[in-house]
Amino acid sequence: MKLDAILWDYDGTLVNSVPKNIAITKDIISVVAPHLSGENLPKYLLSETLYHEANHGAKNWQALYVDYYGLSHDEMLIAGGMWAEHQEQNQTPVALFEGMETVISQFAHLPHGVCSQNSQLNIRTVLDSYGIGEVFKAVVGYDDVSNGNQKPHPFGGMKCVENIFGEAHSKELCLMYIGDHEADTQFARNIEVALGKNAKVIAVAAGYSRSEPENWQTKPDYIANSVDELSMIIGKYV
Repeated sequence: MKLDAILWDYDGTLVNSVPKNIAITKDIISVVAPHLSGENLPKYLLSETLYHEANHGAKNWQALYVDYYGLSHDEMLIAGGMWAEHQEQNQTPVALFEGMETVISQFAHLPHGVCSQNSQLNIRTVLDSYGIGEVFKAVVGYDDVSNGNQKPHPFGGMKCVENIFGEAHSKELCLMYIGDHEADTQFARNIEVALGKNAKVIAVAAGYSRSEPENWQTKPDYIANSVDELSMIIGKYV
């Protein structure tokens, strides 16, 4: 099998956005659930280590806000609607993981896409700042997918694939999806099913971002424990 495209998660996969995500979450909680701010701030927002524990423990962002941060269901829904705006406004710097530019450049002959729960504008701004925006033929963010169709539902992945290839169902496509969360592996499996029997989606876990794919119930095809390992894994299919 030869790859037709590489699809990426964004946070924790392409970029280390933890400091910015913590800052944004604190801002949103102060508005939506002020009783959980200040001295009552959830412990999972007190350090990057605890943030990683919650982020990789929750099955999706909704569960993260309810089960780990303590928001009610209604507060979570309001918070989700504020996310894109706050991501675009917050100026906390975000950096690509070290070595990521090299990986993207090495495989720039392939179309790349991003399927993320970050803001499309925010993602595009960061990719363009590194001079690699043109490699990414499609970016599907939180604001492009309805609340009920967020990952691991395949809707965003199908939209990303269709933005690259046009009508994608039943095409003979070999894709790779790289993400740092168990939901990303489930997402890859669901995209494969949605594409049809002629397609293959290879799931790669970004173990370099403190995730623990070995403990996931839904197992990826590969685990990249360093950014350099991504080059070797992708290279198998080029």
